Amino acid sequence: MKSRYEAAKQVFIDSVDFEDYIDLNSSVAAYKQLEYSLDKPLKMILLFGRPGTGKSILLNHIQQKLKHQREIYYFDTPAVNEKEFFHKLFKVLTQKDLPNNTEVNFSALVEFCQGLRGKREIVILLDEAQMYDTEMMEKIRLLSDSRAVKFVISLHKTEDEDLIAKEHFKSRIWEVIELKNASREDQATYIHKKLLKKNLFDIANSIKAKEMKMIHHFTKGNYRECNKLLFTIFEICEHYDKNESAKINYTHIHSKIIEMSALKLGYINV
Repeated sequence: MKSRYEAAKQVFIDSVDFEDYIDLNSSVAAYKQLEYSLDKPLKMILLFGRPGTGKSILLNHIQQKLKHQREIYYFDTPAVNEKEFFHKLFKVLTQKDLPNNTEVNFSALVEFCQGLRGKREIVILLDEAQMYDTEMMEKIRLLSDSRAVKFVISLHKTEDEDLIAKEHFKSRIWEVIELKNASREDQATYIHKKLLKKNLFDIANSIKAKEMKMIHHFTKGNYRECNKLLFTIFEICEHYDKNESAKINYTHIHSKIIEMSALKLGYINV
């Protein structure tokens, strides 16, 4: 027999799909700031935050929302090398495929972009840009100087360095949008909305304020960690539902289950 928690577990599989985007106070503010920035005469926009703060899903969301209004492309995964990146960019710029064995002449590509100025404004949403080296980033900057191609550069902010201070950001006056972990209120809204989108009303109502506080404590409001923890919580609930249903309260996710999940994921050290 299928457990009522199986669907709830699937809700929290980490995803950047457009359909999984959740409107929150913080995400709406970031979306509006990015949309406003795209209308400014900027060559580059920096979107940064720690892993799991929602950068990828925000880029995916804005591309889906604006794709019928402007030329906007989402490069979701970093190219394995410079050649692959410029082949992909060449197709965006020219609407033509380049033979695999052909090298892109970078100077000619810059000149082509310069020729587009005033005719087209192309927005490239460049995710996981920390994977590109300084030389590659400098070439991206040169392409943006044409003012026909605007880049939104999404980067991880790490514990021991502020990415804005990296060499290829110095002296660049860009718009900077920083995504942060969710507040307790936003995270609770995020969890409830994700469940309600799948009509899992009873399960959404079974997570009370005390348990929401615990979830926020363990995940620090990080969306990726929240997804991992909720997936594990419902995985444990599913086990009890199928094997020891007398031990589970269907109207209230017990704090012990949250603690078991946190222990399993290493949030609690024994």
